[in-house]
Amino acid sequence: MGTTRLDRAQVAEVALRLLNEVGLEALSLRRIAKELNVQAPALYWHFKSKQALLDEMATLMTARLTEEAPAPSPGESWQESLTGVARLLRRGLLAYRDGAKVYSGTRLTSTGHARRQEEFLRKLVDSGFTPSAAARAFSIVFTFTLGFVTEEQAVHPMPGERAPGYDVEERRAALAADHPLAAQVSADLFGDYEARFEEGLAAVVAGVGATLR
Repeated sequence: MGTTRLDRAQVAEVALRLLNEVGLEALSLRRIAKELNVQAPALYWHFKSKQALLDEMATLMTARLTEEAPAPSPGESWQESLTGVARLLRRGLLAYRDGAKVYSGTRLTSTGHARRQEEFLRKLVDSGFTPSAAARAFSIVFTFTLGFVTEEQAVHPMPGERAPGYDVEERRAALAADHPLAAQVSADLFGDYEARFEEGLAAVVAGVGATLR
């Protein structure tokens, strides 16, 4: 590949693959260049900083999510549309080590996501939201999902993998004598993320309906 002309999407594709192997902290333009068999300056031509690379990675992740997201169906409620988007986003973030950290605070480099965004906003507007309230509703659900997955991936960097320091029984044993309530809720804080996500999402969507619609 040393003689192949690189493009931004190609670099982002390799970066996402390496992300699962090394994590966000160890991911660097130099490491990606080595994987592509090119010199690091070849990548700096496209990305002036690591943040610029993260922007492109998030854009590629968004493109994949957009391809998977079905358009809102006429028969579904606005609540179903919002929860469906949140579930899809969570699955997409969990597909990558540190996926939520990569996504957080990035600026998308294309408008490819706008068509689906328009369809979901239209669903909320047709259901009684103002355009501004619809945007805030999506922002609230998006922020909840992103924050939840960030915490989830701190405990489980990849499915089936548990980070050191988050063993529930060890935490209980360490806290039981002096902090019995904190020990008691260890499983609630660091276990059953699927059920906790659904519970939190239901609370958020209900709050959106009560305050923004």
